[in-house]
Amino acid sequence: MTKLLMDRFAVMSVQYVQHSFDYYIESMVKCGYKHIDFWGGLPHYCRLDYPNPNEAKETLEKIRHRIEEAGLDVVMYTPETLAYPYSLSSNRPETIKRTLDYFEMAMQDAKILGTDKVFLNSGCAPRDLDLQGSMIRLIKNIKTICEVAQTYGITIVMEQLQPYESNLVIDIPSMKHVIDGVKMPNLKVCVDVVAMEVAKERLEDYFAVFQDKIELIHLADECHYVLGDGNYPIKGYMYTLERNNYQGYITLEINDSIYWLNPHDSMQKTTKALKRLLDL
Repeated sequence: MTKLLMDRFAVMSVQYVQHSFDYYIESMVKCGYKHIDFWGGLPHYCRLDYPNPNEAKETLEKIRHRIEEAGLDVVMYTPETLAYPYSLSSNRPETIKRTLDYFEMAMQDAKILGTDKVFLNSGCAPRDLDLQGSMIRLIKNIKTICEVAQTYGITIVMEQLQPYESNLVIDIPSMKHVIDGVKMPNLKVCVDVVAMEVAKERLEDYFAVFQDKIELIHLADECHYVLGDGNYPIKGYMYTLERNNYQGYITLEINDSIYWLNPHDSMQKTTKALKRLLDL
């Protein structure tokens, strides 16, 4: 398996949620990574702490300097939007405005961090409301986000979720429904392998349906475990990516809460397992 594939891995900072940003950066250097998937949430960075955009810019420029002096770069900006107080399918105008405004701020932040990619997921609509109406609102609002993103030169990358997380985008049919409904060239696909396995789908199926729309892979073992701690066919995923000439990044999302106490240890274990899988 090609050694060049190792250069396509990034690590999402969300698993370092109970540690400082410096701890995360030092962990990345020790593990030998060059790319990061920057999660926009406390204690590292939350845009809501900076209502003045100039203050946000100044803070992010310092963060970017810290990243770059460590020999790293940001390949994806992942603002925290999965839960309250954001929703892309709400029937409350004030909630939608807050969410759309937040995504535009995320686009501004991404550019300062040096990336042209912003991450998005569908979230979950109230399960006791009409699902069709929620889906219509979701598509409308993602289209608006993509239209704004075009003015910033930003690509929006959307993942599928697990059924306990969402009743909207959870598998290939629902992902395709949204992609086809939005009809924007800057809306791309992230395949989360955990959600994929829960839906009993295959990585080959995603490439068959979405082809070059696939912009990112979220990689972990089952339950977002360290690679090798579960039973997923990780090496098989790598071969599928090679067969399909995948050129995007692969974000390691080792994010089960059992690892929060010592995320560096979990990432070291993942790195060793990854190198074994890639025959490095």
